[in-house]
Amino acid sequence: MAQYVIKGGSPLAGEVEIGGAKNAALAILAASIMTDETVTIENMPAVRDTSVLLDAMEGIGVEIIRVDKNTVKINGARVRNVNIEYELIKKIRASYYLLGALLGKYKQAEVPLPGGCNIGSRPIDQHIKGFKALGADVKVEHGVIKANAERLVGAHIYMDVVTVGATINVMMASCMAEGKTTIENAAKEPHVVDVANFLNSMGAQIRGAGTDIIRIKGVKSLHSANYSIIPDQIEAGTFMFAAAATKGDVTIKNVIPKHLESITSKLIEMGCEIDEFDDAVRVVAKGRLFPTQVKTLPYPGFPTDMQPQAGVTLGLCDGSSVITESIFENRFKYVDEIVRMGANIKVEGNTAFINGVKKYTGANVSAPDLRAGAALVIAALAAEGVTVVDDIHFIERGYEDFDIKLRALGAVIEKTESEKEVKKAKMKLRIVV
Repeated sequence: MAQYVIKGGSPLAGEVEIGGAKNAALAILAASIMTDETVTIENMPAVRDTSVLLDAMEGIGVEIIRVDKNTVKINGARVRNVNIEYELIKKIRASYYLLGALLGKYKQAEVPLPGGCNIGSRPIDQHIKGFKALGADVKVEHGVIKANAERLVGAHIYMDVVTVGATINVMMASCMAEGKTTIENAAKEPHVVDVANFLNSMGAQIRGAGTDIIRIKGVKSLHSANYSIIPDQIEAGTFMFAAAATKGDVTIKNVIPKHLESITSKLIEMGCEIDEFDDAVRVVAKGRLFPTQVKTLPYPGFPTDMQPQAGVTLGLCDGSSVITESIFENRFKYVDEIVRMGANIKVEGNTAFINGVKKYTGANVSAPDLRAGAALVIAALAAEGVTVVDDIHFIERGYEDFDIKLRALGAVIEKTESEKEVKKAKMKLRIVV
């Protein structure tokens, strides 16, 4: 099983290029089958989640041409069936985007309940509510969501909670519904806007994405398009906090600074210097950082996907911080691991109370999920000594060439595939086993 062996203590410095947004890419890849014409997707992150989704799409007859590492051509004209195989899709949460895409185009779909990281409950009730409002019959049988409709008709849909997945799914399903659809209390995340822009590039008529009211006028068909996915705000934010935790000086390129405002504001509160450019941000950290309070909220609030990275960085601040997690109840699974490295963090319910320590020390830790895994890497980079991070397959679900990009910034990190390689890596780092 793959691991990272990391020798901490080196400030990160230099420039790093951010890839395409994973959360946008998964929905856009699914939506690309809604036309019978060929769609070209650029700036696609080459991560495990996108690979799994593309394999599942090929499994139902979608033609996939991988032009290069980050470009793919997709043609959904020869879809054989609308039943997605469980074994192909069980590993990722975004499997449910195929539900909205297939239902919108073929008026029927069968997709296994989503998997992915175990960070808490991910109810699909708002997805089902939206599909039913459009006229679909939806039921869950044997772990599979089954939806079908003779016809889809536009409707007024109010989301009971702000939910990115349901907003995108209902938006896709309603693109080719008859008449007009209004989604109220819609999610405003950048990747919701990106999916809407992609669908519009194929001929959909969607207005209001990025606000809490999205209006869709159904069209009879969609057509080919060339589209480039937006930069990944979570990958960017991860490198921003890595710079802060290691007392580094890093310029993060190929970003949209507005998407990073909630992250930037917290880093400034913590004492970092932030310079913003048209498509880049520079993070400089000098000396001990200050504590602050963090509460995760839907966009434009602080992202839940950045909470673990913030937590391990606040663990090194001079004072006490509080993190309130309001999105997922299991987002604090990294705490037990970071405590092994010397952190002083206590979790009560959905709140973490953090008393900053002067340093972390290397230890053997395991990544419990995608973002927690990235946070443990940040902790290891800042720690004294060597840390071995297990279960990095979680990290590879959402970060392309993570170790390569970190090495380019001066990190001492090796990817290993066995205990023998771990020992070799430690020897290479001149550490006595």
